[in-house]
Amino acid sequence: MATKTNALRIIESAGVEFQAYEYEIADGMIDAVSIARKIGRSPEEVFKTLVTEDPKHEHFVFVVPACAELDLKKAAKISGKKSIDLIPSRQLLGLTGYIHGGCSPVGMKKNFPTFIDETAILYETICVSGGRVGLNVAVDPEALAELIGAEFTDLVKD
Repeated sequence: MATKTNALRIIESAGVEFQAYEYEIADGMIDAVSIARKIGRSPEEVFKTLVTEDPKHEHFVFVVPACAELDLKKAAKISGKKSIDLIPSRQLLGLTGYIHGGCSPVGMKKNFPTFIDETAILYETICVSGGRVGLNVAVDPEALAELIGAEFTDLVKD
């Protein structure tokens, strides 16, 4: 069993079924598409967690498939903002408690408004970071959304 992270403890304590996947990180390939290959899942089922900021420094979290790119215009619209940008990686730890490559939508320091790409509901389970580099967790997308207070919407570039 994987070493418990805050994300895993939260998922487990909520009674959400999950499967943990540990993967090798020594090769430095920690992007979501590489992780999908390493854990034997399709890139459409492995989701990356992206943290954004609007000009007034409000933060929003977007969970999108590994093989897709977040559409910042759609992200701004769904969050009710005129514009939105990804935060620099160096700000991630202080803001969320997670580092680049290990950012989970579960267990951030604060509960930010969170949106999951609507394609997630096409799968019985999706994989997201388990809270550290080298750990992913497969969960039911509906259970994940309920756990973190997220909504499903169209987020990726066409």
